[in-house]
Amino acid sequence: MLTPEYIFKDVTRITPEFLKQKKIKVLLLDVDNTLTAHGSQQLSQPIAQWLEKMRQAGIRMAIVSNNTQKRVEPFAKRIGLQFVSMGCKPLPGGLARARRMLGVCRHEMALVGDQIFTDRLAGALYNIPVLVVEPLEKDIKKGILFRRKLEKPFFDKFHKKGGKIL
Repeated sequence: MLTPEYIFKDVTRITPEFLKQKKIKVLLLDVDNTLTAHGSQQLSQPIAQWLEKMRQAGIRMAIVSNNTQKRVEPFAKRIGLQFVSMGCKPLPGGLARARRMLGVCRHEMALVGDQIFTDRLAGALYNIPVLVVEPLEKDIKKGILFRRKLEKPFFDKFHKKGGKIL
């Protein structure tokens, strides 16, 4: 349940071809350390280009973040995406709200995020695939650093099973 199915170096490695192969039409995106640095409102050029590439391929996207509306709304508006703030991941309620907001079926969706105990677990509980990405930057918050240590055995298991970072 916690071992990743897929790990990507970063979001830009997720391709429309991969999504089509997996029959994924909708991506629910985490913000902090997935699309941008913690607390940042800036989007790097490669990630902005990736978002445009996804749009051109017909991939629908929305943000699902555990952060507050004050943090998420300006960022989501800047990049033109709908959002769910206070998503309460790993509980699946925020994912369900996003699904209803977008009017899509669960089997068409995947979650993209950088943490095992929030993103991967939320996707497993909601029964959707999770495309885990490596964090954009080194974590400095003590709580996240602690969780990163707890994540290590699940990443080790992924690699022992022959998993490759895409």
